[in-house]
Amino acid sequence: MKKFINTPATYLMDSLNGFAAAHADLVTLHLEPLVLTRRERQSKVALISGGGSGHEPLHAGFIGHGMLDAACPGQVFTSPTPDQMIAAAELVDTGAGVLFIVKNYSGDKMNFEMAAEMLSTSNATVIINDDVAVENSSFTTGRRGVAGTVIVEKIVGALAETGANLEDCRLMAEHVNSRLASMGVALKSCIVPAAGTPTFNLPDDEIEIGVGIHGEPGRRRSPMASASSIVAELLGAILADLKPEAGVEVLLLVNGLGATPVSELYLLFNDARCQLEQRGLRVSRSLVGNYTTALEMAGASITLCLLSKELTALWDAPVHTAALRWGV
Repeated sequence: MKKFINTPATYLMDSLNGFAAAHADLVTLHLEPLVLTRRERQSKVALISGGGSGHEPLHAGFIGHGMLDAACPGQVFTSPTPDQMIAAAELVDTGAGVLFIVKNYSGDKMNFEMAAEMLSTSNATVIINDDVAVENSSFTTGRRGVAGTVIVEKIVGALAETGANLEDCRLMAEHVNSRLASMGVALKSCIVPAAGTPTFNLPDDEIEIGVGIHGEPGRRRSPMASASSIVAELLGAILADLKPEAGVEVLLLVNGLGATPVSELYLLFNDARCQLEQRGLRVSRSLVGNYTTALEMAGASITLCLLSKELTALWDAPVHTAALRWGV
């Protein structure tokens, strides 16, 4: 195993200490329990997310104006605990309530549900399940929550900044989730520091179509193919799920899983854009880069969000976080 690491046991804290120091203008790191919060508190609905580490910049990288108010980091690929979620809510609730944005994984759901039941403050939960690759996996019941989570956090974060109430924020999160679909592909596995070996074995001439962000298997193993062929398969599954009408404007997110060069991500974006336009869809908003990773896994995912005037305006609204910023 070759990684920039001191010890597996200190990997998470060493990383979080560096993140908090590098972005001290945006976030505050709290210990025992481990929580990151937005440095400037606002009187509005508080958005909280979290999950296992290893997916950076998700979630801590999206704390700030126009997105999250707190994030709860678990150990690598391991759910955070209810006490982290309770502490996060108590730290950022200003009286308008708390919305938990939760990816559809069994551990995350269970622990966030426990925290929500134990909280005295007003709260609501939305489950993100944008992955169309498989219906069930060992990590979850139903579709997994993957890179589309970033889009939900951005759009609902913008709505919360307007002073919208908790129920309106919850309904918006559900609405955006219903208009999202994602699917990924892996070229190479990642290595969890505590394990020291690849999560799965993938021959050099094969790819995993529909892989999850922890290395969970997808739809099938396939021989390596051209980028355009891979994009066509991913988009085929996404469009079969969303069933968009011709002429609809879409947000296209091409997300790197950690080890794929950005130049290749832009190549995938170009293929996806051209194929979508051939189907009568207009890519009016875009995002390309590493936003929901799987440590150093080589691969990428494609996410489509069907836009409306309201969603486009919320997406365009100012955001200022460590990993996403515009308009400020």
